Amino acid sequence: MDQDQAAPSPNLRRSRRLAAIALAMAVLAWLALMLAAKLLPEYAWLIHILMLSAEAGMVGGLADWYAITVLFRNPFGKMPIPKFLRDHTEIIPRNKARIAESMGRFVQENFLSPQVVERSLQQADLSLAAGRWLANPQNNRQVSDVIQQTVPKIFDFVGQEQIGRFIQSNSVQWVKNTRINHLASEMLRAVLENDFHQEVLQRGLDLAHGWMIHHPEQVRDLTRQLFKELGVWKLARGASWIGIDVQQRSIDSMIERVESMLADPEHPWRRKIEEAGQSLILQLADNHSAASMRLNQAKDALLDSPYVLNFISGAVVILCDAVKADLQKPDSGVAQNLRVAIQQVGENMVSNVAVRQLLNEKLSAVAVSLSGQYSEKVIRFISERIHEWDSSEMIDKIENEVGGDLHMIRVNGVVVGAFIGLILGIIRALVEIAL
Repeated sequence: MDQDQAAPSPNLRRSRRLAAIALAMAVLAWLALMLAAKLLPEYAWLIHILMLSAEAGMVGGLADWYAITVLFRNPFGKMPIPKFLRDHTEIIPRNKARIAESMGRFVQENFLSPQVVERSLQQADLSLAAGRWLANPQNNRQVSDVIQQTVPKIFDFVGQEQIGRFIQSNSVQWVKNTRINHLASEMLRAVLENDFHQEVLQRGLDLAHGWMIHHPEQVRDLTRQLFKELGVWKLARGASWIGIDVQQRSIDSMIERVESMLADPEHPWRRKIEEAGQSLILQLADNHSAASMRLNQAKDALLDSPYVLNFISGAVVILCDAVKADLQKPDSGVAQNLRVAIQQVGENMVSNVAVRQLLNEKLSAVAVSLSGQYSEKVIRFISERIHEWDSSEMIDKIENEVGGDLHMIRVNGVVVGAFIGLILGIIRALVEIAL
């Protein structure tokens, strides 16, 4: 045990000194009054009143000294005393186990129980307080400064390559374990429902039309290659001998079809594309459909490619280097953007009641869940820690905290006892005079 822990606190020393002085004064007054009663018999009635007051003060001080002392230790030492007296000394050390259990239960019932946590969080709008704190420019600057100083040190300590391998192994494994067909289905649904596909299709048709018009030689080369792949090139070349340019007619037909699709938003081919998209949405929503299985197999095959894995690792390393280099600059763009983002988050939290309500519900659910899972462990830790305390250490801790007030009770015992003794002495004197 440290000397600082063993040394009594100034408040405790002062209270002990005052209690000792008060008791000593009561004893000295009692002795002096007994002597005065012998020397001044004509004032015996008054001296007996004062003597009773001194006796009562002395008894009160001694009784309170005994009551306070037995809380912490045995005032009789090794003296042979009756068992019923010995069993009611050293009350705190003897009941250390019960105190530990009671303190643990008190913390659980008043601070850590799910009901208390939930009720406390319902009364406090934590997200509003957090939003106001983040919206303060000084606070979000502090947060960004901490991040700006800490992240480069983390990169140096861990190493970009290790971070890259960690992200690669964990992210790749997570993606492998995730079926992406549902995600693809919902993304495609969002595209179709918001008519994004029409904009993409219109832009694609514009590009295709312009490319075919301005690159006729490349278009002819492409159609020639396509005819060869389809096995009709010889037939098309033979038709050209009799004046029929099948290749150019095919190109002109394609350009005409593209132009008609550009001009007509309700073109049958556009509808077919939408129908194909709707059909694909339904197929991707089914885990066992052929489209879903092909998509997930393609995803797994892509992630098994060493080229893809090396690309991911290299990209992470390059990104870490870039972020680190930027954060080390006094005018870091990343830090500036981070401050702006933090302030915007705080302002949005303050202004958006629905977001705050959602965050509070989530925080409350998490806190209640954690309190339910870990409150018993916290209580067990508190109880075990108190059990591990040395009895003398525990007594010193408690006495240093509350001993000052307890020893002031001794002073009160002397004063109150003397006052009661004085009242009783006056009453007795009045009775004797009356009789």
